[in-house]
Amino acid sequence: MRVVSNHRSSIDFDLFTALFICLKMETPPEESTPFLSTLDLFLLSALAGFLVYWFFFRKDETPNDEEFKKLTVVQPTGIQRSASFEAGFIARMKKAGRNIAILYGSQTGTAEEFAGRLAKDAQRYGMKALVLDPEEMNIDDLPQLTEIENSLVIFCMATYGEGDPTDNAQDFYDWLQQGETKLNGLRYAVFGLGNKTYEHYNLMGEYVDRRMAELGGDRVYTLGLGDDDTNIEEDFVTWKEGLWPVVCQKFGVEASVEDGSFRAYTYIKYDSDEIDPNTVYKGEVARLHSYKNQRPPYDAKNPYLSPVIVNKELHKGGDRSCMHIEFNITGSRMRYEAGDHVAVYPTNNVEMVEKIGKRLNLDLDTLFTLNNVDEDSSKRHPFPCPTTFRTALTHYLDISHPLRTNILHEFAEYCSDEKDKEFLNLLSSATPEGKKEYQHWVMDSRRHLLAILDEVPSCNPPIDHICELLPRLQARYYSIASSPKEHSNSIHICAVVVEYKTLDGRTNYGVATNWLKNKIPVPAEGVPQPTVPIYVRKSQFRLPFKVSHPVIMVGPGTGLAPFIGFIQDRAFHKRNGKDVGKTILYFGCRKQSEDFIYEELLEDWKKEGVLTELNLAFSRDSEKKVYVQNLIENNKQSVWDVIDNHGHIYVCGDARHMARDVHDAIVDIVCECGGKTHQQAVDFVKALMNKGRYSADVWS
Repeated sequence: MRVVSNHRSSIDFDLFTALFICLKMETPPEESTPFLSTLDLFLLSALAGFLVYWFFFRKDETPNDEEFKKLTVVQPTGIQRSASFEAGFIARMKKAGRNIAILYGSQTGTAEEFAGRLAKDAQRYGMKALVLDPEEMNIDDLPQLTEIENSLVIFCMATYGEGDPTDNAQDFYDWLQQGETKLNGLRYAVFGLGNKTYEHYNLMGEYVDRRMAELGGDRVYTLGLGDDDTNIEEDFVTWKEGLWPVVCQKFGVEASVEDGSFRAYTYIKYDSDEIDPNTVYKGEVARLHSYKNQRPPYDAKNPYLSPVIVNKELHKGGDRSCMHIEFNITGSRMRYEAGDHVAVYPTNNVEMVEKIGKRLNLDLDTLFTLNNVDEDSSKRHPFPCPTTFRTALTHYLDISHPLRTNILHEFAEYCSDEKDKEFLNLLSSATPEGKKEYQHWVMDSRRHLLAILDEVPSCNPPIDHICELLPRLQARYYSIASSPKEHSNSIHICAVVVEYKTLDGRTNYGVATNWLKNKIPVPAEGVPQPTVPIYVRKSQFRLPFKVSHPVIMVGPGTGLAPFIGFIQDRAFHKRNGKDVGKTILYFGCRKQSEDFIYEELLEDWKKEGVLTELNLAFSRDSEKKVYVQNLIENNKQSVWDVIDNHGHIYVCGDARHMARDVHDAIVDIVCECGGKTHQQAVDFVKALMNKGRYSADVWS
């Protein structure tokens, strides 16, 4: 690195020398032109300005020795990338004798987890697979997979947002749409991940399955559709249990499973004096010391450590808590628009981490690393390594999610009591009895790692295997409850603190909200404020370009969040003399006296005329429950007038009930006020969605 730095210095010197020579040049005596023309002066001035900037102000991209030591990941041991890694995935597969490529499109990590499980399954059936992130491969090489005998490509594709591909599968989706490459004879199978409460259920999985066939691919097994609203684990297990016998038959392989544990990572433990403490990760998402040395741009792999400047209670009573939190983004260069989401990287409950350590008789401060045994894998570690067990369990691993069947199957081997072993094997089996028991005992009762370890006392899996098996702790996304037109230096959210009793009487806590509720700003001057790692994720949930167009916003509970930003936007334009169209809000909650969030703010906007209509539904303040969809049904003509005058409809909140009921109410209004049949009204509303005039930001 010092060589590079010296090279930079020599460039600076040479450029200044060149400028000096240019300025010293004299025009030959016989020519009558001026010493320097206007153009010459302009060019030399520009060059001089550039060099002054270069020398004095430009930040040297080459860190000094101390910075370099902090920013570089030093691995004292572990695998090195093979030469074939850069040669493309086909070359890597041929060299290692692999015949199955498994591609995943994952937003929250589940599809990636399923892809890894399929690779282990292939190994159990005597085959070799390579797990691939479409974003990190040359997708144009996919047709060459047919050059490998008994080759197969399996896709685990999640659907994101309004039927969109996940971020890492966007380029692959674009490639499929172009349809320039023929995939004749390429064997494939697809498992889609979705949620039935959303309108575009499993659209990405269905598209990949259909498009592969259209391009000449050979579907070896029926499309699998996983529903995260019910039990996606059961959907996946059922699908893959049917997949492998078909694959074995296709390839002429005996369909016998080699049982046992196939470890994907090797475990290396360090003594404290064996490793440089500057190379140990302490909770950073991806880049070592990124929280200490903050540098934009900020994104999923490099979040901004934002100070919390406001954290206040929005509920006025009752047994629930709803927080209004403001993140300071001054100087971060982060930009957002009303309707965007902010991602928050949470930290697991410290007490739970301590209990896991005690249950496993573990020194949580042990330094270790996990290295991928597959040197051709693009994923070197399951999470940032080297680190400590305390850090891994606190920042990197999801210890609060109910354990999946593959983890229970692996845990069964570590039971000293035969009954415990049989029980875990039953839970992880694909039998009807096993699936029913897993649904009841694990999913319905929301049993996480600690609960299962406590209730199956003879189960003592080694911590390194636990670290390998548990999924990564994911960022949580919140609708931004502010507009940059009013709050350019802060991002606001509102969130209900999650806390509930399980069927077996335990109390479970939401990871992010219970962590955030303790991020209380300190009023004392000079005392550092609590910080939260965040980044902005862009959304298609946008106000109409023309502010004169009317809008209807439907957001009960915390579904109100993005509409706070929307109304701030409209208020800004109104204050600046623009012709702002009707701004109509439908808000609902349980009781006006308890959970009417942002009440004073909304009432003020109504008085100022920013809100044309403020329609309120308090479901438990009257004998008959009233919801936002009921108010919409009562205001048919008002709603139709908005639709009929180039208006936009926005819905945010619960997808399972509210969003569906609102959709049905809108369809009925189009029927009655628009003079259409039911099917015509359904098609009309679908057209509104396609045009971006009916948008939903919902969750289940």
